[in-house]
Amino acid sequence: MARASKVVAETLQALKQAVRPGITTEDLDRIAEEHIRSRGGIPAFKGYRSYPKTLCASVNDQVVHGIPSSRRMLMEGDIIGLDLGAIVEGFYGDAAMTVPVGSISPKVAELLRVTEEALYKGIEQARVGNRLSDISHAVQQHAEAAGFSVVTDFVGHGIGRQLHEEPQVPNYGKPGQGPRLQVGMVLAIEPMVNMGQSGVRVLDDQWTAVTKDGSLSAHFEHTIAIQAEGPARILTKL
Repeated sequence: MARASKVVAETLQALKQAVRPGITTEDLDRIAEEHIRSRGGIPAFKGYRSYPKTLCASVNDQVVHGIPSSRRMLMEGDIIGLDLGAIVEGFYGDAAMTVPVGSISPKVAELLRVTEEALYKGIEQARVGNRLSDISHAVQQHAEAAGFSVVTDFVGHGIGRQLHEEPQVPNYGKPGQGPRLQVGMVLAIEPMVNMGQSGVRVLDDQWTAVTKDGSLSAHFEHTIAIQAEGPARILTKL
């Protein structure tokens, strides 16, 4: 899983460097697939429940699961969520980041910063003996304290020999609930945070989720492994 996650981390870094005004989300998808395969991985999303691409590329008000397209060209001031997974020898890694296209306003930059911080607040709670919802509560508390809202329709998840395994990892809830965290559990923690209200809807393509109010949305994700002592090991961090 560490090897699969390293492929994911390196691919996201390559995509981040490629993001610029004028590039299409289809171009980014091609880069992602070539990078994963060149590292000996298999794209985890392609063909998953008939998803057609390697990358989920979600622009501006798209929350998650944006399908790359040659018609979607990035423009100065956009933000794009890059979400992908890889399989190495039957094991999965999964991560996401949201990056600016050129320069963005201070308020939008704050959305990205707070969402990534919320991810790390959740990871801090991923320790032996804590409850699953301690992660969820930490994410929600940090995002809402900054005046943003967390998406409740989509959640993080366990990960291993399948892309999505139990348990689900919501980004909201009271602390002290759910299963107790144990050594060796591997989770994909992934806050999705909106600038406006938390409501989302899915477009006619049956994949792309957008904010109901048209507000911007950010998404960050890491695959983490719970250790015997101390903080979790972040598998998808370079």
